[in-house]
Amino acid sequence: MNEQKLEMKLAFIAGLKEIVLDETSRHADLHIRRGDTDSLYLDYVHDLTIIKHLRSVARAYITSHDPKYNPYYISKHKSILGNLVEIILNNSKEDIFKTFKISCAGSESVEVRDIAEYVRDTYELIEKDEADLKIHIVKYAEIWEIGIQITSRPLSLRDYKIKNMSGAMDPTIAYAANSLCGLQNAASYLNVFSGSATLLIEAAQCYPNLKLLIGFDNDKKHISLAIQNIKEAGLIKRIQLKEGDIFNKPDFGKFDAITSDLPFGMAISKDEDLENLYKNFIEYCQNTLNQEGKMAVYTSEHKIFKKIVLKSQFEIVKEIELKFTTSVNAFLRPKIFVCELKKNQV
Repeated sequence: MNEQKLEMKLAFIAGLKEIVLDETSRHADLHIRRGDTDSLYLDYVHDLTIIKHLRSVARAYITSHDPKYNPYYISKHKSILGNLVEIILNNSKEDIFKTFKISCAGSESVEVRDIAEYVRDTYELIEKDEADLKIHIVKYAEIWEIGIQITSRPLSLRDYKIKNMSGAMDPTIAYAANSLCGLQNAASYLNVFSGSATLLIEAAQCYPNLKLLIGFDNDKKHISLAIQNIKEAGLIKRIQLKEGDIFNKPDFGKFDAITSDLPFGMAISKDEDLENLYKNFIEYCQNTLNQEGKMAVYTSEHKIFKKIVLKSQFEIVKEIELKFTTSVNAFLRPKIFVCELKKNQV
């Protein structure tokens, strides 16, 4: 049998490919082989720590590909899967794998049951639907892929997230929005509608050069929840949280960067209220952003936002459409907008 060829697979939210390419390019040991709208394949790396620390990636896998790797073939050549399992278990300093699941068409077939029995008996793992060790056997075109997620939880589930709120921002999107703001050259950062503080924490963890990080929200429960996440991240001395209402135009000074996960959907009852909120947000940011600064906004109500911003002192310098499914299998197509003040504005 030919020597098994291994690759790393990085899965991310569709629309963030540019961000993932930028992050991986900063690591000399990561070499991209090919990609799609929501995944990249890299040369195999022995040190999985590099992959585990990628902040723009939702999930990462070790994979192997061959036209022969169907469930029947794997059931007859179990060492193909065994090699992958042993790599994961030998690299699991933080993760303790006790359970496993095999995702495959025909999961109740004799072949897949035989593979499951092998994993259970050889590695003393329990088969469960909600599992630590996630194995997949899938076919793309004429090629079969066998792979295992390298961590028990998705990479996008940050350790600091001890408290969450409904509709909270995905940390990989927060990382992307921050990375588009040129924060490596910024000193001050404001997060409007700070929610559970995801944007603030991602900014503080990735950009130690930021000397001033402030977030504000008008909901005391959100602020209390955010403080718990900030404490868990060990950033309570770096991040300031304030209570403030956008309609009252709170004065916290001027900033090099402003970010916001704008309220939408159930947070607002009527479209005209939402439009008024966005209008006040834009007016506030016009007076709060430094002339050379950047504003990054994430919203599902992008038509309303774009209509307002095009009539403002801002210009849109980048627009990224994302696509993903929610926990209830609904499709969302939100956008990230990066804006700058027009050069003739003061």
